[in-house]
Amino acid sequence: MLKKSLNTFLGLLLSATCFSQSNPVSVPKNIKLPADSVRLIKSLNSFLSQMEKPGKDNAFVLKENLIETAALIDEMKGVENAGAAKPNFYKCYLTNVVPVDSNTYLIQLSYLAVDNATPILKASFKLIAEKKSEQYFFNSPLKRNTLTWQVKKTGSFTVYRNTTVKIPKLDKFIKKAIEYDKRVKAPNYPTSIYYCDNFENMLELMGVAYRADYNSINHANLSTFEDQHSLYLIGAPADDITAFDLHDLWHSRLHHVVSTTVIYRPLDEACAYLYGGSWGIMDWHDIFKKFKTLMGNDHDWLKALNAHTKFGDVVHAPLYTDYVIEALIVQKLEKEKGFPAVISLLSCGKAQPDNENLFKALNSIAGINKTNFNVVVDKLVADEWNKY
Repeated sequence: MLKKSLNTFLGLLLSATCFSQSNPVSVPKNIKLPADSVRLIKSLNSFLSQMEKPGKDNAFVLKENLIETAALIDEMKGVENAGAAKPNFYKCYLTNVVPVDSNTYLIQLSYLAVDNATPILKASFKLIAEKKSEQYFFNSPLKRNTLTWQVKKTGSFTVYRNTTVKIPKLDKFIKKAIEYDKRVKAPNYPTSIYYCDNFENMLELMGVAYRADYNSINHANLSTFEDQHSLYLIGAPADDITAFDLHDLWHSRLHHVVSTTVIYRPLDEACAYLYGGSWGIMDWHDIFKKFKTLMGNDHDWLKALNAHTKFGDVVHAPLYTDYVIEALIVQKLEKEKGFPAVISLLSCGKAQPDNENLFKALNSIAGINKTNFNVVVDKLVADEWNKY
């Protein structure tokens, strides 16, 4: 009955729409618009037309709400083509305009399509439209929705929470982020963290009223980095192991300092194993022990590097042989030459056939080449195993 009612509503909405080929948003005839609707719709179309730009370059985003709005824009980007067989399959519709005061409105946008006469809702978003000068600016409602939350500062980290309950995993998350920043010598940029114990609630707070991609997901985190400001949105129970993931945290902190265009991804993953474990499931020591069991008496480490073999829980959280071997090399390099040497190795570029760029950098930085590789790694494996 609910599905039938929803389809009926969407069908009426689609059939009563003023279409325009030149503007991103379509306005249904039955939507009640404010007196200043021409200016509002013009500004909204301009905002949507600039969404592929970084948020800081969108002329219709207020800079004081940039990081929160950038996170919402990230969720909106590409929705019209997400999972669609045809380009621009989903159309953007203005589905609600609610006045807040004389210069501010809460607006709702829905991305809809029709497939075999069945209306499909892909996503729906809520934004704050605020009039200043001769145009409207558009912001995530996140700040407005969390005005009464508890705020705690730790260095350059600001945490917003709707609970006073202790959350050890969140404390560890922040401590680890500080550790990573120190390791990569990151500049002192601000980081904002919003935490609530439910992912669906977190989405609503930031302005994601619905997104089909998140069906059935009840715990996760989202992150955004814009104009030297980092933002994490965490929605999960306090004891969840994946939402406070230290593995992906490593990636985000590193990528704020080193461009992904020059990073050799397997080495990035190797560092994440070494410093952050495997997606909250196991730490480096557990990963290495599983690797050692897999390899047994096989000491052809070069072959294992090139094979990129899965092991461990290959369905839900696969591990890879080359990442473990590279983690051992990273550990050796950091100990002997410091982390700047690791950064140099990490920055050797995208992976090439037969790992040519990796070995070129390894030979230059550490004197490791394909000829002595098995000997060097054999010692690293033995030394690591002797720690247990």
